[in-house]
Amino acid sequence: MTGAQVAGARWCPSPNFGPRRDGATPSLIVVHYTGMTCAQAALERLCDPLAEVSAHYMIDRDGSLIQMVRDEDRAWHAGAGAWRGMDDINSRSLGVELVNDGFQPFPLPQMQALERLLAVLMARWDIAPVDVIAHSDMAPERKEDPGPRFDWRALARQGLAVWPDGAGDDLPFAASLDRIGYPAAEGDKRLQGFRFRFRPWGQGAETVADRRRAACVARAMQHARGEGGRSRPPLAASGHSPP
Repeated sequence: MTGAQVAGARWCPSPNFGPRRDGATPSLIVVHYTGMTCAQAALERLCDPLAEVSAHYMIDRDGSLIQMVRDEDRAWHAGAGAWRGMDDINSRSLGVELVNDGFQPFPLPQMQALERLLAVLMARWDIAPVDVIAHSDMAPERKEDPGPRFDWRALARQGLAVWPDGAGDDLPFAASLDRIGYPAAEGDKRLQGFRFRFRPWGQGAETVADRRRAACVARAMQHARGEGGRSRPPLAASGHSPP
């Protein structure tokens, strides 16, 4: 492999990859931020053999796209964690890094480039919107990216992620998170991970609004996976913020 697999991407190969295990192919896309403001510094780290980290793609703040690892290979981006009871997320996923230090908004050119990339990857690997997740979704105990500033609703409006409107019944919070797919973690970390993704304005201890929102999201996720559920909320946001 001597070139990028997505039109417009620059090929900067990283040595930090291996074969996907047990014949796995990509079925998830994990969105990250680099934790750095400088794309060059992030690229150097992701290509440093001593760092033992990488990702398939990185998008700079101006929308420029870099590919470092072939889709078919196992990049080292996800680390320890799980989603929907599945571990070894690296073997099951594609990793996309966004240049951001975690404290800045994600600029429009970067988000537009991400939308274009997701559309290509989802079509290529038959990945559904419900299977586009945050790093903090699969590793809430230790990760916070892409964080509360990331606009999941914008992706959902393009059919590239799931963000249901509204609220559900006041059901046990932990059970709803299990249904969504979150792994076991300390309660405050699971709450934080859920809020980063689906209720970024939430603060403090768990509330009724968190429980009702989680029930709504769990319903939507199960419906998107064909797992059933009582009501059928839309998968994309209509523009208003739920409670």
